[in-house]
Amino acid sequence: MDEFEQEPTKEQKIWQVVAAIPEGKVASYGQVAAMAGLGRQARFVGRALGKLPSGHNIPWHRVIRSNGQIAFPEGTETCQLQTEKLRLEGVEVYKGRVSMKVFQWRP
Repeated sequence: MDEFEQEPTKEQKIWQVVAAIPEGKVASYGQVAAMAGLGRQARFVGRALGKLPSGHNIPWHRVIRSNGQIAFPEGTETCQLQTEKLRLEGVEVYKGRVSMKVFQWRP
């Protein structure tokens, strides 16, 4: 890296990992943190996704809890949107959960 190149921010590292999650797969917040080189900072992943700039194309909906649960409260607009986006990609969501055995991204 030359003197004019900047190291990506923590948020940018997270966004890069999330952008790499393939359609039809999901990753946990902790998995994303580890892959971004941030150790066990799973909560930071949620905050970073909340800071995504408008008009982005980062597939935030592919990040869920390690137990397969969608993190947003059931019945909320965001939970419904995430569920819909996952289902459109072929991910089965049942009672707010995804089977990590079946759909977890394993690069």
